[in-house]
Amino acid sequence: SDGSIRLHQMTSEYPLMQWNDSTNGRPIIALQWALTRPSVFFVLDASSNIYIWDLLENDLFPVAKQTIPSENVVTMALLGEPEKTNGLLGIALAKESGQIDIQYVKKKWALR
Repeated sequence: SDGSIRLHQMTSEYPLMQWNDSTNGRPIIALQWALTRPSVFFVLDASSNIYIWDLLENDLFPVAKQTIPSENVVTMALLGEPEKTNGLLGIALAKESGQIDIQYVKKKWALR
């Protein structure tokens, strides 16, 4: 609820990494790991901002932020096929009106 993210290992109750206030205090609505690149995850906050984290590029801050204008995004899901090497990774965004938008992610965050 405060925008904090914690990365845990299954064998420990203590986080390996913790990012406080990662969304400037906005609640996190959804977080999902990329299906095609294990070091990348996506965060959706309550203000319809999507943050892209690539832990191999920068483990302190997101590498990109995209604001979805005009309408609240209520959830997101990632689309991709991990067994394929074509680098296609998409984000399905569900908006408050019921509309679904699908956007493709740049290959640099999708390829292994």
